[in-house]
Amino acid sequence: MNRRILVSGGFGRFASEILKQKLERDIVEAPGKYIMNINRKKSIDVSIKSFKPDYFIHAAAITRPMKQHVDNPELSIETNIIGTSNVALACMKHNIKLIYISTDYVYPGECGPYGETDGLRPINNYAWSKLGGECAVQLCENSLILRMCMTERPFVHEKALVDSKKSLLYIDEAAKITLKLLDETGIINVGGPPTNSYDFARVDNPNIGKIYRKDISEKMAADSTMDVTKLKNIFIL
Repeated sequence: MNRRILVSGGFGRFASEILKQKLERDIVEAPGKYIMNINRKKSIDVSIKSFKPDYFIHAAAITRPMKQHVDNPELSIETNIIGTSNVALACMKHNIKLIYISTDYVYPGECGPYGETDGLRPINNYAWSKLGGECAVQLCENSLILRMCMTERPFVHEKALVDSKKSLLYIDEAAKITLKLLDETGIINVGGPPTNSYDFARVDNPNIGKIYRKDISEKMAADSTMDVTKLKNIFIL
């Protein structure tokens, strides 16, 4: 049976990867914001009525550069919190499964690995905005929150953090995993083996430069690695 999947953030990196990684049985629509604007309830409603999805992968968000969440917190609130609330309301209204792409930044980032039930303490404005989105999704019974640690392939930055441990995955791997989790519910950590960003990046780019957290104006995690036991158990089952 075909799976009809609507993806927000159609011109974004993650939505583009979902389109590349989709299975033969998947019918995927990923409209850009000029067609489906998550800040406008009617726009979401029109797209849902037109496409009639079984699943809604909510990937639209304001992300990088991190500084914009400090300089323009209103935009973070409008898009990552209110926009996500609009999507959650629409999915509840039309009885659609909602999959929300969240982030490992919601964890304290001091001493990982963090499990799905561990306490949350966002480390910067971006993380707060994504946690705000999680709050809305939690009220949607038929939903799944994926706390992800992903980056583009190839690594897009000229330098990578030496003193920041994460559970990084490349974005194509994250998209492939997401499509395998559509029928799960609750919260699932999605990430790779723990490593620092520099060691992760230099596997494909031996010339990557080094940078340290003290060199970055926004607060970055020392260790936001995630316990992905739940993810592994799902794939074993």
